[in-house]
Order: sequence, then structure tokens, then C-alpha cells
Amino acid sequence: MLVSRTRMLDLQSELVQRLVFRLGGQFSSSEIASPFGTYSAEHHAAYERFLRGHYEWQTQERHRIHEGINRLIQATEMDPSLLSAQVDLANACVTQEFCGFLEPEVAARQIRQIEGSIREVRSHTEELLPTLGWVSFHFDRDLPAALEMFSVSAHLPHDSWITRLRVMFALSRHRFDEAFEWLQSALALDPFAPWLHARLAWAHHLAGHSAQSVAQIEKTLSMFPDHEAGLFYGAVILGFNGPSQRALELAQDLVRRTPHLDIANAIHAYALARAGLSEEARDILERLQWLTRERFVLRSFASAAYAALGDVEEAMAELRAADEARCPWFFQLLADPRLAPLHDHPEFEAMRGILERMESLADDRVEYSS
Repeated sequence: MLVSRTRMLDLQSELVQRLVFRLGGQFSSSEIASPFGTYSAEHHAAYERFLRGHYEWQTQERHRIHEGINRLIQATEMDPSLLSAQVDLANACVTQEFCGFLEPEVAARQIRQIEGSIREVRSHTEELLPTLGWVSFHFDRDLPAALEMFSVSAHLPHDSWITRLRVMFALSRHRFDEAFEWLQSALALDPFAPWLHARLAWAHHLAGHSAQSVAQIEKTLSMFPDHEAGLFYGAVILGFNGPSQRALELAQDLVRRTPHLDIANAIHAYALARAGLSEEARDILERLQWLTRERFVLRSFASAAYAALGDVEEAMAELRAADEARCPWFFQLLADPRLAPLHDHPEFEAMRGILERMESLADDRVEYSS
């Protein structure tokens, strides 16, 4: 059903009313006013806060994410048994670190605090396992623990946030065939999800499938011309593969729509560099470096911009900072073909060795346990 955004919270009860009416039943407004039926007013108020928070945090805007998180926190304080709000809080932490709004260390700590709160109510919740597995992988760099959590939760059905973590986990391990399988399965269920289409293009890009990545991002842009997903990955993929002017236009549009997203500015700098506008690109990169003195800045995407400018040492410095901060994009970018100029650098080879050692350790544990 298509409804105005202002009426989204009324959608659930309206659906119930229509169903009951079509089935010939009877109802009272008090019985359908809340998904809790005869539950207390406190439960209803907590659930309403959860719904509003659930809607607000699913965005690329820093302040709206914070507003949504505050509502989710209020919902959990009013009703500690409302596990959906707890899981949403964990997903919001991951979203913030992917956007660069929250340091990975802080995100990991908050997610573990949420896990502790859930354990006070019940032993565990399976929906949180992919999030915990992601933290174990990219922050703790404990691949065996991550594999166990993703394996135990593999039966969970497609959900936009669970699938996102499954795909990001596979891409970070450079298991591109696994990422394609997750994405294709999800798209069969949700064929009009912009981020799924865009991430499929990104997966092809990381796998080195230039033609497929361009075709997929063009499809994404044609289906969702104004969505951030297409602008985000479109500027990267088209900039790398040649149409520099169009990539620059996409990057400029992305910055206009998400002015507080540092990654968007880094992508803009990359598009400028690919378009031959080196000075403009360096101005943006210099501003991003200055921002690091004031707050956390997610720096891994700037490495590709420096590589496009031919500045290998600065590109390595950005990757080094990303490694030290446990950037959630770090391992994916080690497979990014835009960083090909860095492949002969000994420090870059050492960085790729981190993932190889993690995989080797995981293989050793599997052999030992068997």
C-alpha cells in the first residue's frame, strides 16, 4: 500500500480494520489501536516510539539517525522486553559506522552493550547474530567467531539489514560468488530494493567484472534515478570505467543530497580527479584531512582519490588510518580495482596479508575441530 509518510504509523491498524471487515468480523477501536491488543498503555506508547524511531534512523542523514536512535532508546527504557527496538539499535550502530558517523570502536562497544541488555531479558536473539558476527570480523578480526555466528544465523530469512551484513561480510572476505548468491536470492524476493541493485553493481566492480558492473549500475540508475544508492556507487563505477563527466554529475548530486556524508565528499574528489580537475579534488581531500582534527572521519574512500591523482604515499596513509580505526570498508577496498596503482607497494601487500592470515587461522581451527 502507498500512503503518505505522515500516515505510516496508522498503516498497521488500518490494514487490520480492512481485513476484519472483509472477513465479516466485528471489532472495536480499542482492540485494534495497538499491536499488543489488551496490553497496557505503556506497551502501546513504547511500540509507537519504536515505530517512529524505526522510520527515522533508516537514512543517510546524521541528525535524523540520531533522532531515530533517541526514540529507540526511549522505547527500550519504557519496555525492556521490546526486543525489536534493541535489534534496531544495533543495526543503527552499524549504519552509523558504515556512513562514518560513529567510530567503529564506539559502535562495537554499543552493540555489545545492547547484547548484554537483551541477555537480561532472554538468553539471546538470533536476529542479532549477524551484527555480532560482523563486529567480530571487522573490529576484532576474529574470523572463526564471525563464521560461527553467520553460520548459526544462516537460516534467517531475507531482511534488508541481515542481508546487508551477509553481503558485506562476503565482499570483505573477497568471496564474490557468495555475495552474488545472497544478492540474487534477496532480489528475487525484493526486486525493487535500490540498495540491493546498487550493491550488486559494487560486487561486480570489486570482482573485476567491469562490463557487468557498468550494466548493473546503469540499470540501477534507470530504475531509481534519484536514490542515493545509485549516486553513491554510480559515481565510483562510472568514474573508474570512463564516463568521467557523468560520474562527476552523480557525485555532485550525491554531495548535495548528503552534505554531511564524508564518504560522499571523498567520492566527489575521486570523480574530480578522474575528470582531470586535480586542484578541485585536492581541495576537498585537504578539507577532509582538516576535519580529522575535529572529529572522526571515515577515510578509506579517500585513498582511491589520491590513487587517481597519482599520489601513492597519501593513498597509503589513508588506508593506514582506515586500518588503525578498523574501518568497516577496509577489507573491501583492498579488492577495489581503483587501488591498482598501490598493488606494488609493500605496505599494501602487508595489508592484504592480514586477511590471508585471518582466513588461514579459520581454516586451521576447522581442521582442528574436525
